[in-house]
Amino acid sequence: MDHRSFRDGEESLSLLGLGIMRMPYAREGHRFIDEKKGLEMVDYAIENGINYFDTAYNYHGCTSEAFIGGALARRSRDKFHLATKMPIWMLNSRREMEAIFEEQLQKCRVEYFDFYLIHNFSSKNIEKEESLRLYEFLRLKKEEGRIRRLGFSMHDTTEVFRSVADKYDWDFVQLQINYMDWEGQDAKGKYEYATSKGLPVVVMEPVRGGALATLCERSIEIFKNVAPWASAASWAIRFAASLPNVLVVLSGMSNLDQIRDNIETLSPLIPLGEPDYAVIKSAFAAYRLSAPIPCTACRYCMDCPSGVDIPNLFGLYNNHHKRGKNVFLGIDYRVLGENRQAERCTHCGRCAKLCPQGLDIPALIDKISVFVSENALDDVKLLRPEEGVKIIERTP
Repeated sequence: MDHRSFRDGEESLSLLGLGIMRMPYAREGHRFIDEKKGLEMVDYAIENGINYFDTAYNYHGCTSEAFIGGALARRSRDKFHLATKMPIWMLNSRREMEAIFEEQLQKCRVEYFDFYLIHNFSSKNIEKEESLRLYEFLRLKKEEGRIRRLGFSMHDTTEVFRSVADKYDWDFVQLQINYMDWEGQDAKGKYEYATSKGLPVVVMEPVRGGALATLCERSIEIFKNVAPWASAASWAIRFAASLPNVLVVLSGMSNLDQIRDNIETLSPLIPLGEPDYAVIKSAFAAYRLSAPIPCTACRYCMDCPSGVDIPNLFGLYNNHHKRGKNVFLGIDYRVLGENRQAERCTHCGRCAKLCPQGLDIPALIDKISVFVSENALDDVKLLRPEEGVKIIERTP
């Protein structure tokens, strides 16, 4: 596993980091981690060179920190680097900041955090950060030795990123970087500005919530024609890792196969060359024609007050377009369940305010609702889950 050093050379970090955001679930419909599978993944990661682990207060229904804390407690403290985040949107007082920070230390079973971030710092919470003096609070924790490196994660515009990067003395930043967002969300501009300020970058969403691992048949074909042995995900991982100012590429891996593939990709890293970038450009052009909703399934929009399962709804709709088959209407939408379908949306707008990608979620849900109503076949009735296991029922 390739490693990179922090700017002062004190830490040697694995180029691949394990994000504890998309671990396998214990059972369908619940956010709790399957501990047996999760421990197996963490152990395999450590045994194969990964030493950077990233979690957050709210991941997996606020259970992620306790899980990784228990998993890493079996290891010597100097064998891993742990990162977590302060959920700025949940804060209302200094007392709450203190309580959450102490809770995180307890859950993670550590006396200090190697890397600590203000989670999803954005234009929507800059005033709150200032009024609560959150940076000053965390800076004090760093002076006390309870935080070693202080940074922030962001999904906002380049302009907002620059203002926040300039506002305080940061040690590092965490940015969404992948070949889909390099120009589309100006990940390039943010990366270059961070580099100009000497801020090392931790990459999140290198595979964009798994979207760049599955792509579409034509995109996969383009990649396989060049490198039959390489997965689509490996191209995305290499894109992020080839950037010289990237410290760690975080991947929210969900099973051992994904960990094995990513470790192999970065053991060692073969940086992309100009011909490789041309291949990615071609594959991405094919993909853009097949995925109408650029959702990463980060679940920041959840839980929906009306019950709509937004990430799954978007994922199923995108899969329908990729496959070119109307399985969405015949199977997927019904299995989603009536209480989680698009028609439940009340347009409260809460989800759009929370979306890191800036998607107009209510409008997209309306689009799906219209698609369902306009494309339902006259002789097919979609059954509710309680009506049995049949998929469709043809009327006489």
